[in-house]
Amino acid sequence: MDSLPTELATRTPISLQLGEFATALRVEEIPADVMEQAKRHMLDSLGIAIAASGFDYARRTIGAIHGMAGAGSHPVIGMPYRLPLRDAVMMNGALIHGLDYDDTHSDAIVHASSSTVPTALHMAREHGASGAEALLAYILGVEAASRIGAAAQGGFHQVGFHPTGMVGAFGCALTAGRLAGATPAQIGAAQGILLSMAAGSLEFLEDGSWTKRIHPGWAGFAAITATALARNGFKAPPAAYEGRFGLFRSHMQDKAPSDLSRCTERLGELWEMRNNALKPYPCCHFNHVFADAALALRAAHGLRPEDIKHITVRIHPGQVKVVCEPEAAKKVPANSYDAQFSVHYAVASCLLRGRLSLDELEEEMIRDPRALALCARTSYETDATLNFPRYYGGELVIETMDGRVLRHREEMNRGSDGNPLTMADVERKFMENAGRQISAAQARRILDLVMGLDAASNVMALTEALNG
Repeated sequence: MDSLPTELATRTPISLQLGEFATALRVEEIPADVMEQAKRHMLDSLGIAIAASGFDYARRTIGAIHGMAGAGSHPVIGMPYRLPLRDAVMMNGALIHGLDYDDTHSDAIVHASSSTVPTALHMAREHGASGAEALLAYILGVEAASRIGAAAQGGFHQVGFHPTGMVGAFGCALTAGRLAGATPAQIGAAQGILLSMAAGSLEFLEDGSWTKRIHPGWAGFAAITATALARNGFKAPPAAYEGRFGLFRSHMQDKAPSDLSRCTERLGELWEMRNNALKPYPCCHFNHVFADAALALRAAHGLRPEDIKHITVRIHPGQVKVVCEPEAAKKVPANSYDAQFSVHYAVASCLLRGRLSLDELEEEMIRDPRALALCARTSYETDATLNFPRYYGGELVIETMDGRVLRHREEMNRGSDGNPLTMADVERKFMENAGRQISAAQARRILDLVMGLDAASNVMALTEALNG
């Protein structure tokens, strides 16, 4: 790699440290609970992708990608198509992330699995790797993306970048590099190359555009491309993160963190996979605690919409731009994506119907005058005492027509490491999602293949079972 700037010459670049970790890690060094959690999160991701395959955005996306790329050998999840390697990763990443039901690393605010799961499965298929190696590579991607995102402490969102696509690409460099047999220096170089490829804008929040859906798939596509370039000797900037125009300084400018130790801190000892939170609801993770609070108050007090005078969401200021503003638009979501990023709608749906599932994101549900009336009676206040971004807590305050003030506060969002979903919860969610498109028997077969992946000689049976 090229020489470092003078002030960094005595340090090992972060990208190379990550590359060394990626090549040195062995399956037997991964704690058993981390491996089990990886399988649960992979299962969750694949169930969401199967459900997403029936949506209009999926049909339009596959039409475009298949039209450009043509046929290949890699199966698309839940759809009767096969694509070339990178295009399959891009499509399947869009399926995993497109319903906003996929996991989130709380500290990083990154949906790491949506890019690393398809990258791991398809690179493992391409290179004939075992199921255990595919899981190891997936874990590597989660570890890197989570650490890089956490170093920003929510800062990427504040300046308009979507770290799932941007940071996810760097995580996928470890995933792709490991399975391609790259050296530490090559994996480091791939990260330098990705500095000119990784992207993700939050502009979709303005009108519910579909661009967010392709971010993680593009991250995997870019990482596989960068890995191929690096393995062929393509020269890359070595200080991908800490350089004068590295990821943090170029994207966050004067808000860039001065301490980047979080990127490599206790690699192989502190496992970020454990801090990955599963989603009980198909919407932005920032909304989940408020959905739970609305359901709790509804059940405890028998609340009906006509009983409610006003609703106040007390939320950390770091979350406001994503789910509270512009407030006029959040109160009248124009489409399903708008609704998924509206805390007003999440609360209204739970108070009105007692649930928030994919069905509540259908057009007729979003436009229900009763739901919109509750949205109109909802406002927000900021609460800086909440432990964000480590957890996405919050408080819901409801004023009733008869003068009562009802409160429900949660410090940790359900699905996080502090308030985890059970394996039964994960299986139930998978079967419900998969059952939207495939039979219960086929869903059960996929479930068994994923949960036994660490003992499989390759990933062929699983990837074939996923094909629609």
